Amino acid sequence: MLRIRHYALIFMALAMITGSNYAQTTIVIKFSHVVANDSPKGLAAIHFKELAEKMTKGRVRVDVYPNSKLYKDNEELEALQLGVVQMLAPSLSKLSALGFHEFEVFDLPYLFPNKEALHRVTQGPIGRDLLSRLETKNIVGLGIWDNGFKSMSANKPIHTPDDMRGLKMRIQPSKVIATQMRDLGATPLTLSFTYAIDSLRFGLADGTENPPSNFYMMQFIDLQKYLTLTNHGYLGYAVIVNKKFWEDLPAEIRVQLSSAMNETTKFANAMAQQQNELDLAAIRSSGKTTVYELTEAERIQWRKALLPVQQQMETRIGKETLNAVTQEVGNSHE
Repeated sequence: MLRIRHYALIFMALAMITGSNYAQTTIVIKFSHVVANDSPKGLAAIHFKELAEKMTKGRVRVDVYPNSKLYKDNEELEALQLGVVQMLAPSLSKLSALGFHEFEVFDLPYLFPNKEALHRVTQGPIGRDLLSRLETKNIVGLGIWDNGFKSMSANKPIHTPDDMRGLKMRIQPSKVIATQMRDLGATPLTLSFTYAIDSLRFGLADGTENPPSNFYMMQFIDLQKYLTLTNHGYLGYAVIVNKKFWEDLPAEIRVQLSSAMNETTKFANAMAQQQNELDLAAIRSSGKTTVYELTEAERIQWRKALLPVQQQMETRIGKETLNAVTQEVGNSHE
């Protein structure tokens, strides 16, 4: 973290020298993320770059840094708060590290019955309210992008919740996901996305949970023999910017960038759906990983096994947030 603070001091010194007069200089936005350019998030970042530069007529230049080229999972949020980078798209659950546990509502298993219900939350008043809370930590939330619904993978067949017992499962940082795994009898291993491959290759982890696009992009087909389409949880990203940087921008630039972000969010969500379908087909055709679809009876077993997670996490997430989401998506929570 000392490296980040060192760069932050340099950045602030340069800002004092050059001033904040953007009228005669190109505004540079460093957009850092941790996945490949050809992933749904990577493609969306490039799309935003193109739109932002076009809509601002070249007054803004967006430099996209994929694959953790600038900062790793556990570094990027601090880098954004310090102003070393201006834009990120971390998974929603990572915001919990800043004290915003309410974002872990998106990690709850089987909370969203379909994409339509999900988007009523992420693209509606609830999503906007959640993003607005980030401003207390020098962050402005611009939007929420889909990746997709997650499935379980391992080197043994997984059909029922009981098949998860004893497995060591790599997860992203989230108390909700950790509780989910423990309720299934599995051991959660919290590891950054960067180290997910090594955790499987060297036997530290037995399995993962990922949307098909992540599974295929990371070439887990070479490391996991079975993928079960549980579609149990959602993986999405919050697109965020440094608050001071955002507020110092000319008003017309903020309007143009917001418009570019709104258009990109539509693109991102459509691209995520398309990419997951294409990558699932590629996983099937590879012959390396067997893809299993749950029967209706098995799906009911999964839902029943994971329903208690909602009640266990109510205090952490916040009853008001949980009730608002469940009412919006049409579920009941008592």
